Amino acid sequence: MTVILDAAPDGFASAQPVDPHSLGALLADLAGIDGRHVIVADAAGEHRLWLRDPTPGRPLAAIVPLDRDFVTRIASLLRFHRRLLGREAGPLPRGWPLTPYRLARLNLILRALDLRDGGATYRQIAVELGREDATKLSATDWKMSASRSFVVRLVRDGIAMMKGDYRKLLRIR
Repeated sequence: MTVILDAAPDGFASAQPVDPHSLGALLADLAGIDGRHVIVADAAGEHRLWLRDPTPGRPLAAIVPLDRDFVTRIASLLRFHRRLLGREAGPLPRGWPLTPYRLARLNLILRALDLRDGGATYRQIAVELGREDATKLSATDWKMSASRSFVVRLVRDGIAMMKGDYRKLLRIR
């Protein structure tokens, strides 16, 4: 989850500036109209920063929106704060790194969705994804098959992710 940093409000004399270059290797450093976006390398898991006010030397404060990702944002901020203090950031919270199973499923979801968007039928998708039994089933058997149900779920999940559910990947599980 991205840590959002902006100019510290008046009255916070102990607020410090943050120089991303002092934190370690930068995997990305992009300036845009909405500020600066930086990814800092860390052996335990990268840190994503959005510096809304990228003025060098300006004291910064963290912005933590009170949304449904609040707990995830706080966990990300705490890891980053430890890094700022020169300590080990610590491992990514449990559930952040995608498991091999989850990565494989996401791959299948994307492939199924691409095929469906390309006009493929559920049966054609099943065959393309290695469900060879789909070619041998009668229309009636196909309608009730596990392969069809599997493909329908993949496409349904892909459509949901396309409509915004992909954000769930970022939440602590």
